[in-house]
Amino acid sequence: MRRARISETDLVLAEPVTKGTRWIGQQELLEQLLACWTMVTDGDLPLCPRIVGQPGMGKTTLAQAAAEAMDQPVFIFQCTMDTRPEDLLVTPVLSESGNISYHASGLVTAMIDGGIAILDEANRMSEKSWASLAPLLDHRRYVESIVAGARIDAHDDFRCCVTMNDDASTYEVPDYIVSRLQPMIEIGFPSHEDELAILEYNIDFAPEDLLDLTCGFLQEAHRFRLNYSTRDGVNIMRYAIKLQHSGLSQDPADAFHRAVEQILGPDAEDFEARARGQFMLGNVQDFSGFFTTPEDLGEDER
Repeated sequence: MRRARISETDLVLAEPVTKGTRWIGQQELLEQLLACWTMVTDGDLPLCPRIVGQPGMGKTTLAQAAAEAMDQPVFIFQCTMDTRPEDLLVTPVLSESGNISYHASGLVTAMIDGGIAILDEANRMSEKSWASLAPLLDHRRYVESIVAGARIDAHDDFRCCVTMNDDASTYEVPDYIVSRLQPMIEIGFPSHEDELAILEYNIDFAPEDLLDLTCGFLQEAHRFRLNYSTRDGVNIMRYAIKLQHSGLSQDPADAFHRAVEQILGPDAEDFEARARGQFMLGNVQDFSGFFTTPEDLGEDER
């Protein structure tokens, strides 16, 4: 185990993420994130942006790919509604011998190592947890651990970003924290070409007909502004392939439709019905998919 000594306290450090990843398409988003972490002059400070989008759209992948492009160790902290300030910073651990050791979170380890911290699904945290990060997210760049009795300053190379799901199962982030999480980088639906490439990258053994079926299905769902994600597409493909491999479905199209039904629900391919339901639940911010415009009609229909 790696250790560091801070203010007379020995901290056990977390290990960085070692599995690499690749960001496909929407290169401007990657460039925006890297720009946030750029130091223009000696007196400059990096920004801590928030990456926002529907679940499964690649927010964490974008952040991790940017960290790897910086060639710095990356640490991912998974936030939940139960995340406490000590979880974010330093946690005391009682051993069988009765000794107490102090374990630094991935966030604090990144601060010490000069790495990059990704707070994943950060808007699931309560205000109490956010408050412990206020001095880190502004020009002060430090945290104070009451548990360890230590103030921990961030390394000059430390960088941070947060990801936030654009859904209803989250807390509202306090304004004084939002003002520190700037700018907002929003991930939207990928293009047909990008989505096909992402699916192929994740499942490089998938047959071409299944790739085309899945990508076409997702692109049509995007047109109706349904919250089907590329991650859903990856899961559909994996399950469809397993159904065929296990002999439960001989026809590729049948395997695909069964996978869609079991993963997204029995009416998942009825886009209009799903869109109406999503509208009634108030989960749609863009209503353009519900209305027909002259550009949507052919010459014979105008």
